[in-house]
Amino acid sequence: MDSIIKIGFWEKAFKSLRLALAKVGLAEDEWGYSGFHEDLTKGDTKELVKQIQNCLEMRGGEVSARARATNLGHIYLTLSSLGRKTFLKILATEFRIDSDVIQEKLDGLTKVNDNVSREMWESSLREALIPPRVKLLRQFNELPDGVKFLVDMRGDLLDWSRDDVELGFLEQDLKSLLFSWFDIGFLELEQITWSAPASLLEKLIDYEAVHEIKGWSDIKSRLAPDRRCFAFFHPKMPDEPLIFVWVALVNGMATNIQQLLSGSSSRESSDEVYDTAIFYSISNAQKGLTGINFGNFLIKRVVDKLTHEFSGLKNFSTLSPMPGFLDWLRGRDKDMLELLDSTQIETIKTLGSDEDIGKKFVSYLTNENLFVESKVYEKLRPILTRLSCHYILNAKRPSGTALDSVAHFHLNNGARVEQINWGADISEKGIRQSAGLMVNYRYVLEEIESNHEIYQSGMDINVSSKVKNILGN
Repeated sequence: MDSIIKIGFWEKAFKSLRLALAKVGLAEDEWGYSGFHEDLTKGDTKELVKQIQNCLEMRGGEVSARARATNLGHIYLTLSSLGRKTFLKILATEFRIDSDVIQEKLDGLTKVNDNVSREMWESSLREALIPPRVKLLRQFNELPDGVKFLVDMRGDLLDWSRDDVELGFLEQDLKSLLFSWFDIGFLELEQITWSAPASLLEKLIDYEAVHEIKGWSDIKSRLAPDRRCFAFFHPKMPDEPLIFVWVALVNGMATNIQQLLSGSSSRESSDEVYDTAIFYSISNAQKGLTGINFGNFLIKRVVDKLTHEFSGLKNFSTLSPMPGFLDWLRGRDKDMLELLDSTQIETIKTLGSDEDIGKKFVSYLTNENLFVESKVYEKLRPILTRLSCHYILNAKRPSGTALDSVAHFHLNNGARVEQINWGADISEKGIRQSAGLMVNYRYVLEEIESNHEIYQSGMDINVSSKVKNILGN
């Protein structure tokens, strides 16, 4: 179904080009052969190389080249996964920089003495340093819906480039182009309401990555008068959100996601005076833009917009998951006890024998029935809360930044760790990932820049006294 949709948007490029081609008398059969097998056979690959070369050489002029680029894009969308990988492999290996041409330009540059000639050779060298594959990607960008096409193409590349160095170079080329095209200055912040087109609301349902949206009544609840949804859009992708955030307007710090998502019928008006905005879900909507960070700009822009709309808002915080907590804990069964106090260790020992007690405890946490046994669950509260604090504050990547991806995102944006919330997400996903715990990362406006700098330097993480007390600091 997804491929059908993608092919559908490419048809708009065909339609406009057919008109242009008719004006210059170029027949559609001159665009290039399109009868490729979906997996790209050996014979197909030779023809594909020929078509790419014709496109790059601008044979027949600009209109013809654009037609050929359109045809190549359409071919790519009709291919199977294997065919697309082969297409990209050809682009990566057959259309790289020509080292002989580079050497020729360098030799020429070393022989000139006057400034004018040097400038000409330098310009020629810069042009030669652009791989032909990049020039083709730029041609795709100029087509209707070409930007979305390239974003999706990089989404494909991200899967394949991990195990293929040559595809990795192509992925980096495309990332560099997208990075410049998706500069924050080009993006538009829009509030999404219940009156938005159904097609856009459906995309929010599909792209939601944190808390599943279960249907139309669910999304209507999330767009109630005391709720907000904001998204970044690109002018070349007006119908596609790049990243979006869900906000709950409340009084006091929200500590439970079930309450925020409950869809209470009492929420009828936005006239109430709220003092807190809770960012409870942020989702990147385009896989192909992975690594191009919009989130920090999104939060800052949303905070600015909300403070203008609600003068009483004083607190800005998240209610965030800890997606890697239990996985981290399972890997620490041998030294986990070192992170606990004597009382907590004795509590764990009641669950099994002294031998391999850490391993026994971690295994115990995988018991699906554990979290419906309320007495046992509550008994574990101080233990898991303390361990989660260690995870957020002390579990690090080789770079020195927080191991938890969500923690890293907010700490890097200048937030502080405000509090750990017990039983905050008792959904199947919340239990599986973090034993039901969630974190409030608070954005104190006057501290954001200093928090960011301190975190980036590897010196410290700003933590509230409430969290420090959990660790006994």
